[in-house]
Amino acid sequence: MNDTRPLAVVTGASRGIGRELAALFAVDGHDLVLVARSPALDDAAAELESSGVSVTPVHADLRTEAGVRAVYEAATAGGRVPAAVALNAGTGIGGAFVDADPEELLAVVDVNVRSTVHLARLFLADMVRAGSGRLLFTSSVVSLMPGPYQAVYNASKAFVQSFTDGIHDELSDTDVTVTSMLPGATDTHFFARAGMLDTLLGKGPKDDPARVAKDGYDALLRGDRRVVAGSLLARSMAAFGALAPDAVTGAVHKVLARPRSGG
Repeated sequence: MNDTRPLAVVTGASRGIGRELAALFAVDGHDLVLVARSPALDDAAAELESSGVSVTPVHADLRTEAGVRAVYEAATAGGRVPAAVALNAGTGIGGAFVDADPEELLAVVDVNVRSTVHLARLFLADMVRAGSGRLLFTSSVVSLMPGPYQAVYNASKAFVQSFTDGIHDELSDTDVTVTSMLPGATDTHFFARAGMLDTLLGKGPKDDPARVAKDGYDALLRGDRRVVAGSLLARSMAAFGALAPDAVTGAVHKVLARPRSGG
C-alpha cells in the first residue's frame, strides 16, 4: 500500500452496498482493506485494484473475535490509521423466532452487534488519537420499528442506531465524525440469505445498492449524524417508523415479513 494515499476499510464488501461503497472510496483515491467471508471478495478486490489503488482483501468471520482482530491488524499494518471505516457487514434471519436455530440467531447478534462494537472501539480510539477520521455504520430503516418475523435483526439494527447516535454525540467536539446510514429494502443477497424470499418484503420493490451507497458516502463526507439512504419509499418507511406508534409499525412489519409458505 501507498502511505501517501488515505486508507478506507469496508466490511461486507464482496457485493451489494459494501461493494459499492468500496468503489466510491477507490474513485476518491483511497487504498482499501475489504472484508467479507464470501469467495466473491477476491473478484471485487481484483476489479477495484485495476483502478490504481492498493486493495487488501481480508477473509474474516466477524462472528468471532479472531475475525475482528484479523480485520484490525490488516488495516493498521505498518502503523497506519484508516481515514475512513464503513462497518457495513450484517446478516439476518427471517421467520418465527421460536422456530429459529439458536445458533443462527446468535450469529446475527455476533455480526451485527458484537463485531460492530468491537471494531468501532478499536478504530475510533486510533482516530481520536490521530485527530481525524470518519466512521460509517450501516443501520436500517427497520431500526425504527419492532420486527415480528425478523425480531433479532430489527433489534440488532436498533442497537446499532442507538449506539451510533451515542458515539456521535460523544465525539462531537473532536475531528472524528460518526454517521449512520439507514437503507430500506435493497437489491442485495440479504433476503435470500435470511430465508425471506417468500415474504412481501422479499418480493417487493428494492433500491439500487449503488444509490444507497452514494447517499451514505456523501453523508459520511459531510459528517452528517444520519441519512436515510435510497428512494422515497425508504424515506417514507423511516418517517413511518419514527412517527407511528410501535403497535402500528409492528403490525405492519408483521404483515410484510410473515412467511407466505406457512409460519
